[in-house]
Amino acid sequence: MEVISNANGIGGLLTSFRGLVKDSKKVMFIGTTGFCTPFAELMSYVLRDTPIEVGFIPDIRHHEAKAIVSTSNGMQIGDDIDYHADTVVLLGGLAMPKVNIDVNEIKKNLDDILEGADSTTVIGVCFQSMFDTQCWIGPIDFDYIIDSDLAVSTIKV
Repeated sequence: MEVISNANGIGGLLTSFRGLVKDSKKVMFIGTTGFCTPFAELMSYVLRDTPIEVGFIPDIRHHEAKAIVSTSNGMQIGDDIDYHADTVVLLGGLAMPKVNIDVNEIKKNLDDILEGADSTTVIGVCFQSMFDTQCWIGPIDFDYIIDSDLAVSTIKV
């Protein structure tokens, strides 16, 4: 593995993501319902003015894929969408132990989603090295991983 860039904050995460998917035709996020959904909507925001089609697959249920669409209230989950894509973004919530998603099931879903694409990209987006600590690197053939840290300060004023 080789670090290709470093950035800070949400802006850095979004800029890194936009750079990785700029040549994609269709990006499908896969993540846990509830926890990962807002992250997919947030990252999709940087694609709102592009021709890139964007969708979200809850957990490993690719047959329940939904579009992520630009609205007057930001990016939101929309109607059903075909789950096939050339770029898949796995969100780190999938690898959290309490979610109990088998990495081999993710692998099978990836094969189905990427089927027929001329060129494919698999990106992982996680916090605190979740894909590494849960041993998903290797079983999943990631092209890129955007790994962030989250520092939290609660301040009483």
